[in-house]
Amino acid sequence: MAESATTVSRVKLHNMEFTPYLSAAELEVAIARVAGEIDAKYAGQRPLFLGVLNGAFFFAAELMKRLDTECEISFIKVASYLGTSSSGSVTQLIGLTERIEGRHVVIVEDIVDTGGTIAHIMEELAERHPASVAVAALLFKPDAYERQYPIDHVAVRIPNVFVVGSGLDHDGLGRNLPGIWRILEPTS
Repeated sequence: MAESATTVSRVKLHNMEFTPYLSAAELEVAIARVAGEIDAKYAGQRPLFLGVLNGAFFFAAELMKRLDTECEISFIKVASYLGTSSSGSVTQLIGLTERIEGRHVVIVEDIVDTGGTIAHIMEELAERHPASVAVAALLFKPDAYERQYPIDHVAVRIPNVFVVGSGLDHDGLGRNLPGIWRILEPTS
């Protein structure tokens, strides 16, 4: 993008157009709040954060910079998106090499919508007997959520719209956009 992201009112990714929705400054405030919640919850402990790739790497980095709690971070990979909607199926969890038995684990997600990815990860982690598992999400779509697992730390709740930016993408594009951008509905 040649122009400053603050002056751009639309961006085209593949065949879809997006417009600014949440600024980078708004996200910073929300992430700082989540970091404070996590610091209070895990004071004196050493939680393991599991960032869900690819989307959560931006959120994980920003969250880690704001934490005072002694902690570790690792990354896992699952996939459930095709185009602009959840595929409904989750591929196998890959990348978890740490022993988590008896440890406090925090799953770091870019966005939670239907909850299929969270359910899959929770079920896999339960087999490894952690002390606890919590979820920290940059974005949460409560109207789309279909699972029973609590989303413990939410930076921003949003309506059930497709968004990109700050790690979220549309078929590989848009992760590098600052802030969050929402899809523009086609006009008829």
